[in-house]
Amino acid sequence: MNVHELLEFSLLALGSLFVIVDPIAAVPLFLAMTPHDTPAQRIRTARLACVVMAGVLLLFAVAGRTIFKFFGITMPAFQIAASIVLLMVALDMLRAQRSRVRETEEETTAGAAKEDIAITPLAVPMLAGPGAISTVILLHNRAEGVAGQVILYASILVVALASYLIFRLSARGAQWLNPIALRVTSRVMGLLLAAVAVQFLINGVNEVRADWVSRD
Repeated sequence: MNVHELLEFSLLALGSLFVIVDPIAAVPLFLAMTPHDTPAQRIRTARLACVVMAGVLLLFAVAGRTIFKFFGITMPAFQIAASIVLLMVALDMLRAQRSRVRETEEETTAGAAKEDIAITPLAVPMLAGPGAISTVILLHNRAEGVAGQVILYASILVVALASYLIFRLSARGAQWLNPIALRVTSRVMGLLLAAVAVQFLINGVNEVRADWVSRD
């Protein structure tokens, strides 16, 4: 990868990961599941959740290909399947809805009844859900060389840090979250995620077609 390609990949990795993790949209649920916690307790919960989220995404970024080989899954097949998952999330975001691909209402309700919601459902599946896991594996497949992989790992850590800062800011309440602005932001981010999902789908189809042509 040259400098220009590294910059493009950095923007793709940071943008797509932040959009799919979507910590801003998770803030109302975070507050709803910690109604009796003090700001300090909420901050500790957010810190643990973001550390776990980063660990899960880093694990799948590093071991994703090994997992595929074990189950006999090809990367084009995963790209096509993952693009469908991302597109489902994006369509819900365009409708300003929290996607059930991230977490179900039952999981959210169960989380509200738990004393510690940091690991589940906050870290998994609200932040590091199927969409985020799929995204890091696809990005790892696109990362070329050590520099590309380092950029991906750094992007995961940056998104985790940004998520923690957003949760920390909301620990005393989220009066700064204007409902209208939140819906507009969700729709814009959903549109960007839809574009990323379609691009992943095109890449997967092209790889399958190239494989068929080479066999002929």
